[in-house]
Amino acid sequence: MLAKIIGQIIQQRRKELGITQPDLAELASVSKNTLYKLERGQGNPSLDVLTKLAEVLGLELKLEVKKNKL
Repeated sequence: MLAKIIGQIIQQRRKELGITQPDLAELASVSKNTLYKLERGQGNPSLDVLTKLAEVLGLELKLEVKKNKL
């Protein structure tokens, strides 16, 4: 579920910036296959891959503590 959401965000931002998948893969130094899978919500991207893509796309990765539902 989370991989699908991440993929949608990356794809949407890439399109907003007018960057093709091959160009983004090259700019972020990740394989085209990795990017294709990520945008389809497949696979399990490493933090390194996500960081590289976020940098190129002007996105920020955040880690937050969940609040208990008590």
